[in-house]
Amino acid sequence: MYRELKKMYTGEELTKRLISLPEYDSSIQSEDMATRLMELSKLYQIYIPSEMSIEIYNKLYMAILRSLKKKGTKEAVLQSYENAMMVKNNISRGIIGGSDSFTIIGTSGIGKSSAIMRAMEVITDGKLIHTKDYDIIPAMIVQCPHDCSVKALLLEVLRKIDGYVDSSYYIQAIRARATTDMLIGTVSQALLNHVGLLVVDEIQNVVDSRYGKALVSMLTQLINNSGISICMVGTPICEIFFEKEIQLARRALGLRYRSCEYNDYFRSFVQLIFSYQYTNNKTELSESICRWLYEHSGGILSLVVSIMYDVQELAILSGEEIISLPLLEKVYKERYQMMSSYVHLSDKRPSQTSETKSAKKSDVSTMPEVLVKKEITQDFKLDELLMSAKKMKADAVTVIKDYVNVVEVEV
Repeated sequence: MYRELKKMYTGEELTKRLISLPEYDSSIQSEDMATRLMELSKLYQIYIPSEMSIEIYNKLYMAILRSLKKKGTKEAVLQSYENAMMVKNNISRGIIGGSDSFTIIGTSGIGKSSAIMRAMEVITDGKLIHTKDYDIIPAMIVQCPHDCSVKALLLEVLRKIDGYVDSSYYIQAIRARATTDMLIGTVSQALLNHVGLLVVDEIQNVVDSRYGKALVSMLTQLINNSGISICMVGTPICEIFFEKEIQLARRALGLRYRSCEYNDYFRSFVQLIFSYQYTNNKTELSESICRWLYEHSGGILSLVVSIMYDVQELAILSGEEIISLPLLEKVYKERYQMMSSYVHLSDKRPSQTSETKSAKKSDVSTMPEVLVKKEITQDFKLDELLMSAKKMKADAVTVIKDYVNVVEVEV
């Protein structure tokens, strides 16, 4: 059965299949304002695979493969019986055993969801796997409820399955007024029959909810009773939640990502985004603009795209018809002021020298003094800085400025 899954791509072939570049003709720059503004939205269709994209593709492919190998086995048949017993008597045991669960955790806006969607498109082509007994969805995404309601998530899984295959799990559960325990049995069986990988997005919702542990425990039970893989996707805030207890930490092993560094990939990304210009006048990408975009996006690629969209929109509407640093500053001030506290400009400025770019953490002796301070004391304590400033009889604000971005405002 699992052989019906498309072959696994690697190297350049994988990159070519992951990349998404909408059509662009420079003649669009001479079209009327309305046409150019409508075409400008193509910026959001651009996807350039990174190392993160490759890792996520490999992780999802292997997770789907492990799940599909279990379907149709003797253990799967026995597990179907146990799931039926849970629907009737609320008593069940896991026979088939879970494939695995893992997390994909990363800063908001770095492209986790986009990478997952692109990987799923390449793996499945949006098609079901047809077998003698069931139609199988290789991978399916659901959202973690904002209130972490276990019942709401279970019903959403059933509704999504019904949307893919010719089934009526959701309607039957509603008509039967199924309890949570009954739903776990029904969902386990539906996943066993029809799903390879279940992706639960926005898992960081469990952090501030009193039902967070209950939801994760329910997902664990689904893994054991369905034999499928479950991937939980969220922001770094959920790391604290999963680190509290070993049974949670075991379920949270997986991939971790932060915002993009100022490297060749970032510069290539900006260069490609810059090639999609819809203003009457074309602007060549300069090093100063590239650095400005990095500093004001914090390496968050979705923010780079949003800024480039807004600056072109304003340039077209205002009649300036050209991208410039002053216009970028104006757009950022007017539309992105609320983001400034999240970007941390001082921590995201690209290094100015080739020596600091190639320096390693273990060899800080060759780095400039200020960079050495930031490297060694990245997790500094404010009270220790203030005490140090007092002993040196130095101005506290001046000392703190070496470590964080300090902005003085009039009161």
